Amino acid sequence: MATRLADHFSTVLDTLRIEPTPVRLRGLAAGAPAVDTTAALLVWEPGRVVPQYAVPESDLLADLLPADPDAGPRYGPGPQPLGPDGVAVLTPATGFGVHSADGEPLTLRIGGSERIGAAFRPTDPDLAGYVIVDFAALDWLEEEEPVVSHPRDPFHRVDARRSGRRVRIELDGHVLAESDRPTLVTETGLPVRWYLPPADVDTTRLRPSDTVTACAYKGVASYLSVTLPGRSADDLAWTYPRPLRDAEALTDLVSFFTEHVDVTVDEVRTVRPVSPWS
Repeated sequence: MATRLADHFSTVLDTLRIEPTPVRLRGLAAGAPAVDTTAALLVWEPGRVVPQYAVPESDLLADLLPADPDAGPRYGPGPQPLGPDGVAVLTPATGFGVHSADGEPLTLRIGGSERIGAAFRPTDPDLAGYVIVDFAALDWLEEEEPVVSHPRDPFHRVDARRSGRRVRIELDGHVLAESDRPTLVTETGLPVRWYLPPADVDTTRLRPSDTVTACAYKGVASYLSVTLPGRSADDLAWTYPRPLRDAEALTDLVSFFTEHVDVTVDEVRTVRPVSPWS
C-alpha cells in the first residue's frame, strides 16, 4: 500500500527532530555579534511546525545565565490545525518560552549588557553542547542573506506557477477579482493560494491595512481589507511589494484568504480549506 508523504511527515511531528545546516550562521544584537558558527542545527521541538536554530555553546559570543522568570514569551495559541488534514501543530505564534522537549531555560546576554533574549539547553544527548536561541532575540544572517520570520526549513517548498486557468474570487456574491492569468502558489503543508494581477482585482473594494506579516520564504506582506455594502472584511487579502529574491514572481500580485472567500476555478467552485486562518 502506498504511503502519502504528508501523512508520513505528520507521524513524526510529536518527536524532537534535528537537521544539520551547512551555512555560516550569524546572529546580531543591535549590530553586535552574539552567534557565529558553521555548525548550526535546525531543531523542531515536538509539535513545532517551524525550526529554531541550535548553536554550539562554544560558538556563542554571549553569556548564558539562569533564566529570567519569563524564559521567553509564553503567549500564543496552543496546537492549531494545519494542512488539508488539519493536523494539530504549534505555529510560530506560540512563544519561544513554550517548550515541548526536556531542557533548561536560559538567558542570553552580551558582556555586561542587559538580557538580549532567551535560550534553551535541551537534555537530548544528540544535542549535547548545543543551545537553542530564540529567533526573535537576534538579527540573523545565513551567509550574507538576512533571514526573516523564522529559520528556513530545507524540507519546505514554495512554488509559483503561471496558470491559464480562469479564477474568480467572490464574497457574499460580490466579485472581488477575476483573472485568466493567475499565479498558482503551492507551499508545503498550506492551502493552495491564487495570486492575481492587480489589474484583474476590483481595487475599488480594497483599502490598505496597517497589518504586516513576515514569511521566511516570501518576505514581508502588506494586507488589504475588503469593503462591501453593509460590511467589511479586515485583512482579507495581501500582497508582497518587495518579496525576497526567491519569490520575485509574486511582486505586487494580490492573494485572498481562500478560507474566507468563494473561489471558482474554470467554473468549478472549490471547497474552502481548513487552516490556522479559518
